Amino acid sequence: MNAVRIMKNAQEGKYAVGQFNVSTDEQITAIIEAAKNLNSPVIIGTSEGERDFIRVEQVVALVDTWIAKTGLPIILNADHCKSFDSVKEVVDAGYLGVHFDGSGLPFEENIKITRRIVEYAKNINSSILVEGELGCLPGSSDIHRDIEIRLSDLTQPEEVKDFVRKTGIDSLAVAIGNIHGMKAEGSDPHLHLDRLRQIQQIAPNVLLVLHGGSGTPVKDLEEAIKLGVVKININTEIRLAYRTALQKFLEENLSEVKSYKILSPAMEAVQKVVEAKIKLFGSENKA
Repeated sequence: MNAVRIMKNAQEGKYAVGQFNVSTDEQITAIIEAAKNLNSPVIIGTSEGERDFIRVEQVVALVDTWIAKTGLPIILNADHCKSFDSVKEVVDAGYLGVHFDGSGLPFEENIKITRRIVEYAKNINSSILVEGELGCLPGSSDIHRDIEIRLSDLTQPEEVKDFVRKTGIDSLAVAIGNIHGMKAEGSDPHLHLDRLRQIQQIAPNVLLVLHGGSGTPVKDLEEAIKLGVVKININTEIRLAYRTALQKFLEENLSEVKSYKILSPAMEAVQKVVEAKIKLFGSENKA
């Protein structure tokens, strides 16, 4: 599976591929079923916390089994790796994509570690998708009552060209007003699309990534895809759909003990979210 080619196809076709984060087997199944139904490429993501729960070797084996069974273009991506060792673990285990989040580091230190990661990953498998990050995204994959977006935290266009050239990354996660998680009330933050346009003009060949896609206004996502975003990460919406459906079933079926019956509504809720995102991102029938 050539992960870089999958994303280049999205860039050339002017659509985005969704990354959907997981921590359980049934979430993976729900996402793959959505991709099968809509004949779409898909990215399965795991953060460091999610990997600790589901285990690296196990999730690789599960995703490899689905790739063999369906023939779909599926990328298993390690989300928000914070160190070289974290990246090395997943690359050695067989992940097809890695995201190093050096956004909290000084600019030159971010370049240095990201470049080392690119060199290591590409030496193992030249088609591994390597993602770097510039700018600071506030929040985490939760529901937030209050969150601040500062202009100083956005990706600085003047840094992009240098970063891409010196690191050799395939894709770049940008901060353009997006947040991790969702706001509990009020309007969700709008994207700074002018900033995105500047970034795309400076580095037209790099694959642009939008983290924090949960809750972002639909019109902003559609415009971001037109401006070159080819990967959009969804996590909180999946978690919320899973938890809400699970809670509802348990409240209405207090005596049920069969796990497959308890978990089925949660899987259906996740699949519904993923199918809606696939249609929104334009990746339907692009497998």
